[in-house]
Amino acid sequence: MASPDSNSLPSTDLRQLLGGAPAYTDRWMRSRPAIWFGWSLLWIGLGAGLYGAAIGAWRDPMQSVWNAVKFPLILLLTAFGNSFLNAALAPLLGVTLGWRESLSAILLSFNLLAAILASFSPLVLFLVWNLPPAGAGWQATQTAYSTILVTQSLVIAFAGIAANLRLLRLLGALAGSKSAARRLLAAWLAANLMLGAQLAWICRPFFGRPGMEVQFLRDDAFRGNFFESFFLSLSHLFRN
Repeated sequence: MASPDSNSLPSTDLRQLLGGAPAYTDRWMRSRPAIWFGWSLLWIGLGAGLYGAAIGAWRDPMQSVWNAVKFPLILLLTAFGNSFLNAALAPLLGVTLGWRESLSAILLSFNLLAAILASFSPLVLFLVWNLPPAGAGWQATQTAYSTILVTQSLVIAFAGIAANLRLLRLLGALAGSKSAARRLLAAWLAANLMLGAQLAWICRPFFGRPGMEVQFLRDDAFRGNFFESFFLSLSHLFRN
């Protein structure tokens, strides 16, 4: 097995890192930040880009292109934003973690998130292929729109929770306490949910509301919020 001190990222180390093995993740976070950051950019770009492109396929090929750019961007913005908050919270919750280590740990969870989302891409394509197209009648397209928003929000939430749970072993090793690790992980999940959801809302559209033009960002990007839209779409599905 390759040493975690090496300058590359061989497959043996990759399995250990994505598996959350504390000896490997802690060493890479602290001694190989540049390599880890570069690899994370590549992996998040590929995994999240594939998933975003699959969602955009319902509306228009150009929407798929925009999504392949926006999904990785949202993950990286969320990682950077939460790294400062998490680094401040960690000492209060009993975990010794600086900003650089906090960012590296979040990138680890987002690497896993991107891998899970990439694995869902074929299923997303199957879903959007079988939904009514955006050019169908209002009722059909509104139902399709609500279906995509609700199902993909749940998929992303599942992937995010599963990815962050992999950090529990590492946080437990850093804190020396399972209870402190669980408290920090809960705080990270809440912060990722709040910031990630609102950034996704600001960076909409991802599959495009029927009747509106395909565009990179909406003119009213800061109007409304994700949670309001999610519950409105959920209520629409239950009414139909």
